[in-house]
Amino acid sequence: MSNSPYYYEKCEITVSQIPTTMTFFARFESDILAKKKTITIRDESERDYQVGSIVDVSTLEEGRWFCKLHIDAVTPVQFSALTEFHAEQENMTLPELKSVINEIYPNVDALYVVTYHVVEE
Repeated sequence: MSNSPYYYEKCEITVSQIPTTMTFFARFESDILAKKKTITIRDESERDYQVGSIVDVSTLEEGRWFCKLHIDAVTPVQFSALTEFHAEQENMTLPELKSVINEIYPNVDALYVVTYHVVEE
């Protein structure tokens, strides 16, 4: 221990990596490009998107790049709190949205709404 009145133990701080890419099922590509789909709902493993960042977007199935998105917000939401407004932003009905989320993230209640807009090049 040091004689200094301020003693700090060495510690290691790990900062999570800010994602620079995002994937979507190919069936959502046209809605994203047409600006009909303006959010995506993800689980905690994909909650680290940085507001203000720009990410490259590709299809999940083929890895084919199709646009860049600007991340506008990342907001926690419970599955049980999803509303028609979320569904409209996903360009779906609420039952469709809940069905899709249940397929992708079965039995997950803690989710994150990632709001974005297409970057015009």
